[in-house]
Amino acid sequence: MRASNFFSRRDMLAMAGAVGGLAVTGGLREVWAQPARKIESMAPELARIIDASEPIRELAAGYGGDIGPAEGPLWWAEGRYLLFNDIQTARRMKYTPGQGASVAMEKTNEANGITRDVQGRLISAEHLTRRVTRYEPDGSLTVVANSFQGKRLLRPNDVVVKSDGSIYFTDPGGTAAPEQWDVTLSGVYRVSPDLGSMSLIIDDMVRPNGLAFSPDENTLYVADSRRRHVRAYDMLPNGTVAKETSRVFTDLGGPEPGVPDGIKADTAGNLYSGGGGGLYIIDSRGRKLGRIVHGQPATTNVAFGGDDWKTLYFTSRNALHSVNVKIAGVPVPAKKKS
Repeated sequence: MRASNFFSRRDMLAMAGAVGGLAVTGGLREVWAQPARKIESMAPELARIIDASEPIRELAAGYGGDIGPAEGPLWWAEGRYLLFNDIQTARRMKYTPGQGASVAMEKTNEANGITRDVQGRLISAEHLTRRVTRYEPDGSLTVVANSFQGKRLLRPNDVVVKSDGSIYFTDPGGTAAPEQWDVTLSGVYRVSPDLGSMSLIIDDMVRPNGLAFSPDENTLYVADSRRRHVRAYDMLPNGTVAKETSRVFTDLGGPEPGVPDGIKADTAGNLYSGGGGGLYIIDSRGRKLGRIVHGQPATTNVAFGGDDWKTLYFTSRNALHSVNVKIAGVPVPAKKKS
């Protein structure tokens, strides 16, 4: 049964100041003007990452709706294709370069973010069932997490796997008060590689959303969509974060629609995140280097792919897009560190 007491992602974005392409001025509704696609430079260092003349491509469209948008792009290197979710229809789509998009899976339980563990298995954050799952090679399903300390999770959103096999996911929930058997806060959780233990590692965010590690895995970045910024946390040896290091890494608000949602890092430590007016490229110090203006009111998630991991794929509310970059993204699955 769908948790109908939770606001949709569209509601969340609207309250964050990104109202589905509409603005209200002087009591009159105005249609948000769709900007031309372009690569906008904010610092000269951007030229080392992407050419300003690089085309921004729309690869597939017609997804999304009130339940949720296109989400969760994930490059599957062995098959040379990209998976992404259409939350609205509870379908997983498969995009193969040169061939287009097709349905890879029906009945995904309105899955949002997906990734792979160090063994290459698919990990999925499911809205409808309010759990995180793992798909085994024999086709069976393992529940990674569906509760914490006896309380039901709210609505897992995005997920990432560290090179030691630990699974991290966000659970932003919704605006309605949780029921008595639900967890009572929006949080970020860590599940041990053997799935034997689970801990709440971050509890100081309003709406934790996308998350990503720096290439050395010493920093965890988490998007707080409601506040329209990305926070950074120093990692501890036990896999949790040093909560006293919680800090705003970069603010991605502004007058244009769009909030930080799914985020990814490249091998040089630059971070890629949606925000007001497009998809931002941010250096390791939190400085905005440039913006990919793709003409859509929201960037929902990002992924690197291609044989060299230099194709930046991203989803907007209704479509899948790509643009070529000069620096490879951090590959998925993460490689175990010696």
